[in-house]
Amino acid sequence: MLSQRIAIDLGTANILVWVAGEGIVANEPTVVAVSEEDNRVIAVGNEAKRMLGRTPGNLLALRPMRDGVVADYQVTEAMLRYFISKVAPRISLFKPEVMICVPAGCTQVERRAVLDATLSAGARVAYLIDEPLAASIGAKIPIAAPSGHMIVDIGGGTTEAAVICLGGVVVHKSARVAGNKLDGAISDFMKRKYNLIIGDQTAESIKIKVGSATRLVQEEAMEVSGRDQVLGLPRTIVLSSHEVTDSIRPVLSQMLGAVKGVLEDTPPELASDIIERGITMSGGTSLLRNFDRFMTEETGVPAHLAEDPLLCVVRGTGIALENLDIYKRSVTKR
Repeated sequence: MLSQRIAIDLGTANILVWVAGEGIVANEPTVVAVSEEDNRVIAVGNEAKRMLGRTPGNLLALRPMRDGVVADYQVTEAMLRYFISKVAPRISLFKPEVMICVPAGCTQVERRAVLDATLSAGARVAYLIDEPLAASIGAKIPIAAPSGHMIVDIGGGTTEAAVICLGGVVVHKSARVAGNKLDGAISDFMKRKYNLIIGDQTAESIKIKVGSATRLVQEEAMEVSGRDQVLGLPRTIVLSSHEVTDSIRPVLSQMLGAVKGVLEDTPPELASDIIERGITMSGGTSLLRNFDRFMTEETGVPAHLAEDPLLCVVRGTGIALENLDIYKRSVTKR
C-alpha cells in the first residue's frame, strides 16, 4: 500500500496512535504547551503534561479536548499535525489515510470539527468511527453477529454506553462525565473538608493509589500535600480510601445513569443476550478499583473488564481502518 494508514484515539486525557503493520506507536497525554506571545506550539504530550500547573506567565499548558470533543480547534490541529508527522515517513508521495474515533453522542458540528482538523493536519482522507463501536471491535466482541453485546467505554471526558448488534449501534447513551470529573470531585472534597487546594495531577494520583468504586475491606491511606486555603501555606494531610470512595460516589452515579438509560431502552430480545453475556467495560477510567463490582451491584448485570481496556478503542479503530470493506457502513468519510 502506497498510502500509510493511521488510526487515532483522540481522547480527553490521552491520545493513542496506531499505524497499519506496526501497531500502537504512541500513547501520550492530550496536552499541548503554547507560547502566549505568538501562539506557537512549544511541547506536546508527555513533555507538555509535565508543564501543567507549572508554567511561567508567557506559556500555557492546554487540554484541547474537553468532554470527548474539540474545545480548541487550532491547538487540536497542531497536536494532530505533530503526531501524524511523527509517525508518517519523511518522504512520501501520498499523504496518509487517518481514522479517528469520536463519542457516539457527538453533534454533526463536533464531527465536522474533527474531520476538518484531521485534513488540515495533513491527512489525505479522514474517517470517523463511533467510540463504542471501535471499543467493541478492540475488545474482540463479534459485533457482526445477530446477538446483542453491551459495551461501556469510560474515558477521561465521556462515558459511552451502547448495545451493539449486526455491526451497528442499536441503543446508545453518552454522559459527559468520566475520569476528569472524578478528579474534580476529589479536589472539591479536599477543599471542602480540609481547606486544602490540590492540583489536577495530585487528584489523579489519589484516584489511582487509594481510589475505589466501593469501600475497601482493608482501609488504605496516603499523604497528600497542597496549599492551605486559609493560611496560603503548604500543608500535608493523611487521606483515607473510604473518604475518596465517598467523595467520588455522586460522579459514579451519574456515569451509571447512562448505563441504566441504555438498559431501559434495549429491546427485550437483546436484553436477554446482555444478561447472558454481561457488560464489557473499556477505557482508562474502567481501571478504577472495584468499578466492575460496583457496576454489577447497581445494575444486576454481570460486568467485566475488557483485555487492555485503555487500548481497546485505538485497537478497534485500527482494525476498522484495515478492514474498511467490512466496516464501511459504520464509518463516515471525508
